[in-house]
Amino acid sequence: MENPNENIPHRHFIIYKPYGYLSQFANNDISKHKKKLLGEFYSFPEKLMAIGRLDEKSEGLLLLTTDGNMSELVRSSHIEKEYFAEVDGDITNEAIEALKNGVEIGFGGIKYTTKPCEVYKLNEIPNLPERGKKIRDERHGPTTLGFHHFNGRKIQASSKNDCRCGFSNLKMVRIRVGNLHINDMKAGDVKEILDFEF
Repeated sequence: MENPNENIPHRHFIIYKPYGYLSQFANNDISKHKKKLLGEFYSFPEKLMAIGRLDEKSEGLLLLTTDGNMSELVRSSHIEKEYFAEVDGDITNEAIEALKNGVEIGFGGIKYTTKPCEVYKLNEIPNLPERGKKIRDERHGPTTLGFHHFNGRKIQASSKNDCRCGFSNLKMVRIRVGNLHINDMKAGDVKEILDFEF
């Protein structure tokens, strides 16, 4: 018996996920019924899925697709992901080395060790949109601008990573997935594209 959906072309989107939103379209968890969802930004097609996740406090580039095979490819170690982070305090070389080598983090009671990645300090803030929730006042001490280059599965890039090195993460933005970059996108912007060309 023929599948009537077999010849329907897949659809692909990129979105700048804002701070404070879940990386999902529906919420069946009653404990999270007041959470903000991606469906607020666009009339997305059915069977669309987020490729990977950005946690609620993280923001930036998120890829969406109806193609499960494409989702597997993007989440694999073959596609690089890059993140900007701002942490509380003047981060030490020891903390940077720890992040480079991998730190242990936990999600849902399960422990993971992040894979090795590139991490280095930036001298100035990249040209990114202002966040809806203000980062704490500079009078409370210095912050450090960092750059994370993650590659691989189960990296768990999140607001928890830097805390394992003694520096609380104030802001985490995914700026690139493969050759797709947020460029001049603003928080909440959605673009439909023909394909993810990696």
